[in-house]
Formats: sequence, C-alpha cells, structure tokens
Amino acid sequence: MIFCMAKNHTCSILAPMKNKTEPFPHSGIVLVDKPKDWTSHDVVNFIRGKFNVKKVGHCGTLDPAATGLLVIVLGHATKMSQQLSGSDKTYEATILFGKETDSQDMDGTITSEKDCSFLTEEMVRNEFAKFAGEMDQIPPMVSARKVDGKRLYELAREGKEIEREAKKITILSMDVKKVYLPYTDFVMKCTKGTYVRTICYDIGTNLGCGAVLFSLRRTMSGEFNVAKSVDVETMRSWTQEDLYRAIVEF
Repeated sequence: MIFCMAKNHTCSILAPMKNKTEPFPHSGIVLVDKPKDWTSHDVVNFIRGKFNVKKVGHCGTLDPAATGLLVIVLGHATKMSQQLSGSDKTYEATILFGKETDSQDMDGTITSEKDCSFLTEEMVRNEFAKFAGEMDQIPPMVSARKVDGKRLYELAREGKEIEREAKKITILSMDVKKVYLPYTDFVMKCTKGTYVRTICYDIGTNLGCGAVLFSLRRTMSGEFNVAKSVDVETMRSWTQEDLYRAIVEF
C-alpha cells in the first residue's frame, strides 16, 4: 500500500525563501540520494522550503562528505522517524591506509602519516574479517553524539577531548570488494549508530599504519534501497505533485 495519510555545511542555495504555494497536504516517506557536501539537515530544509512542507524529518544522519540514501519523512510520518532510524544500514566505503586525521575521515586535519608499503592484500583481508559481530565502539570526538547536552563536535571545535562512553554495535556483514593499496573498497552492513570511519581507524591502528575513511555511500536503510531514491538536482524541477508521486510503498 502507499504510505500516505492523505490523497550535519549550509549551502547558499538553501537560503530561506518565500513560498507562494499552498502547504503540502500529504504525509509519507520519500527516498533521497544525498549529495556530497550537503548535511542531512540541508536536504530537509531544501524540501521544506521548495515544497512548503510544514513537518519534515530524516531517519539517520549522513556526514556532509558522505552520499547516498536519506529516508525523508513528511507530515504525520515524522512520528515514525525514531522507528525508521533504528533500522540496519548498508554502506559502500573506501579506506585509505597510511594516514590519520582528527575526524577519522578526509574532512579532518592530518595528525599522522605512516609507511604502509608493508601491507599485503592477505593482511588487509584478514584484518577486515575480524570486524564482524558485536563489539564496543567509542564514538569519535568529531561527531554529532551528545554528551551532557552538548554535541561532541562542538567540544572538539573548542579544542576539548573528553572521555566517551563505548556503545554496543553489531557488524552484520563485512565484504572486501577490492584491494588496491593503499586503498581498499568494502561493503558493510551494520546496526544503527555505527561509525564507519571509526571502523577504518581501528583497522588502521591494528595494522600499525593508521587509516582514514576515504569515501562513504549509504545504499540501504532497513528495507529501503538507494536505487529507488531521487537526487536533489532532479527535485529542483519538481512540483508538489511530483513529490507526492515519489512517496514510496511501505
């Protein structure tokens, strides 16, 4: 059936604008392919402003550098945000060995560079194989996780580093697709709240040469697939009717 109750970098293009259209009257779920350098909130603001949707939310933050599936909830469907956010996620990612940054990805400042010429494909595959199942993960300082009401990245900007509580996560599957050192492509399915960049950091630490998350793309969130999503550029030319037609079956 159609799920419908009726029939974390601010881009300059998202500046507030007066919308002369009537408020969007429908509720439901729309799948969006988030572009690089947009925050998840940028996408929410874009949809709210362009289509005059009073209530909009997303179900699972993507870092600005990441691309891929963002599950957008409209109207009464925002009540399902927490439930949908708890779904398992699947990512396509690339790790770069020999570097470390303060954010554990390419957006941060380089803190260490090490020789990784000793690595072999067998070493890499064997290390990745260890990262499956349940484990404790300490969130990075440059993250949106809140501690005592303040986001960690806000503390990091102030030059502070605090002790963070480890969270239980589960890596449901880890599949190395291609090893072309110093890079490796992999696909990972994991539970809510898993930091892929921290997995990369831990793998690099264990191998003794350091590593960062080089690129990240979310391909699935629960049963939703990025293959059925729409990109923001396409949405620029849409009307409210187009948005309504994009509401997915759920």
